[in-house]
Amino acid sequence: MTNHGRSKHISVLLKEVIEGLRIDAGKKYIDATVGGAGHAREIVKKGGILLAIDRDPEAVRRANQKLKGIETHLGKAYPDNDKTVVVPAQSSQPNFKCVVANFRDLKATAEKYGFSPSSGILFDLGVSSDQLSQVKKGLSFMTDGPLDMRLDSTLTRTAADIINQSSEDELYEIFTRFSQEELARPFAAAIIRARRLKSILTTRELVQIIEERSGGRIGAIHPATKVFLALRIAVNHELENLQEGIVQAIDLLEPKGRLVVISFQETEDRIVKRIFKKKESEGRLTILSKKPVRPSQTEIRQNPRARSARMRLVEHIS
Repeated sequence: MTNHGRSKHISVLLKEVIEGLRIDAGKKYIDATVGGAGHAREIVKKGGILLAIDRDPEAVRRANQKLKGIETHLGKAYPDNDKTVVVPAQSSQPNFKCVVANFRDLKATAEKYGFSPSSGILFDLGVSSDQLSQVKKGLSFMTDGPLDMRLDSTLTRTAADIINQSSEDELYEIFTRFSQEELARPFAAAIIRARRLKSILTTRELVQIIEERSGGRIGAIHPATKVFLALRIAVNHELENLQEGIVQAIDLLEPKGRLVVISFQETEDRIVKRIFKKKESEGRLTILSKKPVRPSQTEIRQNPRARSARMRLVEHIS
């Protein structure tokens, strides 16, 4: 998955995620951030019964289409690590359910659809290529669209609201806290100056302000990257939701059930690491990845977005 355009969705660390979840046919799994449905497809193919959720109704609609008609291994023989495995047939009921929900409400959603407890849960944080390509969402700095960034249209505050209503100190705090932007102060000051002339309402207007303040230097990482990341996190309350969702996911796991979390920036990873360490100290979890799993250089060449991915894996004890 790349950061702009209508690129084909490529799931990050796909092999590592599926191995980490240890899919058993007929058991229940939750993809808490279905996005482009790449991981979800593999779970269903291996016979897992899947609850796929996302706060973005468009993502849920696309995921439902992608999962329909998948040929699973249920009732069939398939090779696995040089062995032939025969998966028992399942009932005729659908083996997946796609629903619009925020993982902040993961426990209630799982209970509603009969996925409490579950054998494995996945959080693949960030946004998919499908979401980035939707100009109306304003998530990409590579296309010109409304400065919105809401993944859930029921949210009331947009990125434009934050940019045009926040003080310089508030913008500085957002850019530093959520994306560790080194030029947070000069970017915030430049935004304040620009909006005195006219409101900043589109992604292109914001990008131009940032490019001008950074001296027109555009290297391997565009100067607007971290500003857009910080705004998306702020608009969608992603860090607060993550803390609540991870704790609920741990409570939903059956004994020996596994939880996989893929994050793409340091603040998210620190939250996940801190919760896992706390729950391990309480005797709730075994941390299976003492250091985060990173993508190979081969995967990064094929999918540049994967370069910042970090995967953490834990197993539930009780």
